[in-house]
Amino acid sequence: MLIRGYPVRVTAKERRRCELRRSTGGTGAGRVTGFLGPNGAGKSTTMRLLLGLERPESGMALIEGRPYAELIAPMSRVGALLDAKAFHKGRSARDHLLALAQSQALPSGRVDEVLDLVGLRSAAAKRAGGFSLGMAQRLGIAAALLGDPAVVLLDEPVNGLDPEGILWIRTLMKRLAAEGRTVLVSSHLMNEMAVTADHLLVIGRGRLLADCSTAEFIERHTDPAVYAATPDVAKPALLEEAFMRLTAGAVQYAAH
Repeated sequence: MLIRGYPVRVTAKERRRCELRRSTGGTGAGRVTGFLGPNGAGKSTTMRLLLGLERPESGMALIEGRPYAELIAPMSRVGALLDAKAFHKGRSARDHLLALAQSQALPSGRVDEVLDLVGLRSAAAKRAGGFSLGMAQRLGIAAALLGDPAVVLLDEPVNGLDPEGILWIRTLMKRLAAEGRTVLVSSHLMNEMAVTADHLLVIGRGRLLADCSTAEFIERHTDPAVYAATPDVAKPALLEEAFMRLTAGAVQYAAH
């Protein structure tokens, strides 16, 4: 496992207390791991813990056996997209990526490579502050891949993307995994995870609820009669039902 969390407890700021109790799930190289959970379950907090942006009260969150802060040339080990708008709005897309590359002593030629990869070469000279959410997502993914990392963390990467863009990021994640990388992606879109993720980590109220293959998760948590009556080719569509059944008692905010 390239990413492993040991029993972690974290108290977040802004009077919001979030506990990740005994969250010991891990991800593996060569596969896309979907990271699922109801709103407020702790998905984004977990990713921030992995990147050293939150401090746990106890426990450890390690990447390749080390805290993020101890990694040498971190962008060459881990690439992350947490906030699509995390850039200087007055800089062009190319200048934003160039500044990141220079901060990590990465070759400047890598900037145009990732711009091509995400389809932003034609917009490279434009100010990033004028980008749509979909274009900002592409720029964030370009930044995550700038160091050609072995581990890629993506928090809701399809937000703001049109259908063509969603297909593109799905294909990209599968390709990155096929190259032997570890890909951890959080999402609330069950239909996307059903056709993208090989493995699932599901959390609810800070607890790890499931750590298994997508196919196993669907079989284990779908109504047995429904599962038996569903043709194999249609079984991925059952992920939403399986997720709702498992997390019903872990939903933090629900309408009545």
